[in-house]
Amino acid sequence: MGTETGSRFDTDTLRRGIEGSVAETLLSLYADDAEMRIVDHNTQPSHPKVLHGRDEIARMLEEVCGRDMTHKLENCVVQGDRAAFSESCEYPDGVRVLSESMLSLRDGKIVEQTMVQAWDE
Repeated sequence: MGTETGSRFDTDTLRRGIEGSVAETLLSLYADDAEMRIVDHNTQPSHPKVLHGRDEIARMLEEVCGRDMTHKLENCVVQGDRAAFSESCEYPDGVRVLSESMLSLRDGKIVEQTMVQAWDE
């Protein structure tokens, strides 16, 4: 008889990826057909930036993780096939970024993510 362990969302991996700025670790949490929608000052709700599949998501994660900034997982809640988390970031010059993400999961992997982010200007 199988267990649910293999199908649960791995919050420890999420924390390690975010706080260690490791794109590969974060990418391991996404399904091949994942979709990410990003809403912010530049890509507003009526026209969000949409990334399709692991390749597009990987490029974005590599770019963000390559920046000189700190990342911290503030909160993470998982319930069934849904999860949500808050991430705070800070650049060396003190500019702060806050993002909130809502996730849809399948077999413990992210299939849909909507991220709303804001930063100091």
